[in-house]
Amino acid sequence: MRFLFVGDSMTIGRAGDFTWRYRMWRHLETVLPGGYEIVGPRTALYETADDAATSHAYAAPDFPADARRHLAGWGEGWLHMAPLVGETVAATRADVLLISLGLIDLGFYTNSDQTAENVRAFVAAARAANPRVRAVLLPVIPNVRAEYDAPFAAECARFNELLAKTVADLDSAASPLLLATIPEAYDIHADTYDGTHPGPTGEHRLAAAFADAMHQAWGLGGPYRGLAEPAGRPVSPPDGRPARP
Repeated sequence: MRFLFVGDSMTIGRAGDFTWRYRMWRHLETVLPGGYEIVGPRTALYETADDAATSHAYAAPDFPADARRHLAGWGEGWLHMAPLVGETVAATRADVLLISLGLIDLGFYTNSDQTAENVRAFVAAARAANPRVRAVLLPVIPNVRAEYDAPFAAECARFNELLAKTVADLDSAASPLLLATIPEAYDIHADTYDGTHPGPTGEHRLAAAFADAMHQAWGLGGPYRGLAEPAGRPVSPPDGRPARP
């Protein structure tokens, strides 16, 4: 089974991060040893100094190169990934897409209705490449901006409603779509390092959202146990750059 991570800066991470992809890899090693592969055209982290994905300085030295693959980008959302996902699924033969997108779209590019249309375009492209592809979609977790920008907060809430409807409309037995649940305990002040990007505890909670959804709905893998692990060293503190998903 081939897993493809698709996401924005919360998924790609930046130099010095563990990333929630690392937490998920550790989980998959436990519940599907030898029975899975992580695929994708990219492996790098975002490097602040270069303003580009040029770093491979992951915080965890045991994160193997072939497990670092992904389709995620700093500042990229549904708008950017919809044109890329078809060719990526075709090239990697991905079976399961683990998707965390939307915050950057709503913050900088598209409104909730436009973003929902891009979700539909994304799913159509993925299915054209693999008619039996599965996908787990995480709703938008509003960041610190939502605490002082009421219209943005409303767009996040509306998009999550539209996302749930889209998943229900497009779900099929041949190509199941699954809406994950935002972790109940997720706290942007405690689980992120800048009100947007996950720190170690946030990484565990995001990985758990995907792992538990697949286990509960599809019987795939097992329940997430990673929160019992030591969190590891904290990610680097904010560097003064605007908090962007």
